[in-house]
Amino acid sequence: MEKHWSAVCALILVLGVYVHLDTAFPADTECSVRENRGKCPKRFWGIGLCAEFCTNDCDCPSNKKCCSNGCGHECMEPMTEKPGNCRRPQGTQLCAEFCYHDGECPGAEKCCKTTCGHACSVPC
Repeated sequence: MEKHWSAVCALILVLGVYVHLDTAFPADTECSVRENRGKCPKRFWGIGLCAEFCTNDCDCPSNKKCCSNGCGHECMEPMTEKPGNCRRPQGTQLCAEFCYHDGECPGAEKCCKTTCGHACSVPC
């Protein structure tokens, strides 16, 4: 009987470790199947940080998507198109990219071409 005690103790120890690891790192099955609506925005310039800030959409807050930034992945607003049309660019040259798609603009504003870039503006 003494010979079997060590085997029983070893089995109990292994079972205890298995149960601890199973509860310490639960499988997140809901996360692996959830995909937020919309598409990832296209990259128009450069490379983002070479770090993995997310692995899929459920790692992101609200409706953001886990998208490639050119080197790693980060949570981004999904590319969307809001109703309305952009006005024709006028006035002084504004050479900056303040937005890349409508989803980055507040409220009903759209991402519209300026004389030399893009900016959020009220649609017509």
